[in-house]
Amino acid sequence: MVISIGLEGSANKIGVGIVRDGEVLSNPRHTYCAPTGHGFLPRHTAQHHRDNVLKLVKQAIEESGVSISDIDCVSYTKGPGMGAPLVSTAVVARTLSQLWNIPLMPVNHCIAHIEMGRQVTGADNPTVLYVSGGNTQVISYMNQRYMIFGETLDIAVGNCLDRFARVLKLSNDPCPGYNIEQLAKQGKKFIELPYCVKGMDVSFSGLLSHIEGTAVKMLAAGDCTKADLCYSLQETVFAMLVEITERAWHTVGPNKFLLSVASAVT
Repeated sequence: MVISIGLEGSANKIGVGIVRDGEVLSNPRHTYCAPTGHGFLPRHTAQHHRDNVLKLVKQAIEESGVSISDIDCVSYTKGPGMGAPLVSTAVVARTLSQLWNIPLMPVNHCIAHIEMGRQVTGADNPTVLYVSGGNTQVISYMNQRYMIFGETLDIAVGNCLDRFARVLKLSNDPCPGYNIEQLAKQGKKFIELPYCVKGMDVSFSGLLSHIEGTAVKMLAAGDCTKADLCYSLQETVFAMLVEITERAWHTVGPNKFLLSVASAVT
């Protein structure tokens, strides 16, 4: 049985997990929340990771019930992600590898999200909608490699939601997308917004520019509520994602579907 300790710090969350042959033994995490109206900056996020990672390593080992001598390798997120947080996490992973004299295993962030989803759900070769603050892609595994069938042409869907949350001055705790979702549940009026799908690709920048420019004016005039805007934005971007995923699904044939939602990167 192989036991691996993994460190993930590509965005505003730092996490340490210990896994034994696919079984998650422990997985403590800590999230950096930027002030309301702001995104998280790389230097602040990296400092947050440095302040918390050693406590999480200790907590992960205690919760897992294994000893350091039982651990066979150290895994860490090599990329993609935010440069400064990635470097902070990699330095700790390399240090542990040298101190414990065990192999160091770099991991691709995107592939890890897909493989974790397959591990948890048991899905075999699914069509994947991979979305986060920095990624929006429709992916499937063909010919011994991951193939991208569609993706964003500009910004990611998470980045679109995060930036609109700043316009409405929504809290970053626990995350902007969650707070938009809660407000959207109260929305009663659908406002038509730009809908941009090109084949199996999507574009969110024009939609974001439009709603950023009109939201304040509409709220001031009493034409809608914050909840209406959140509802309209969420329904529009999700409809775009469903459309391109269905097209990819029919292209590769009838197989399973996996939604992989990663931590936001803004």
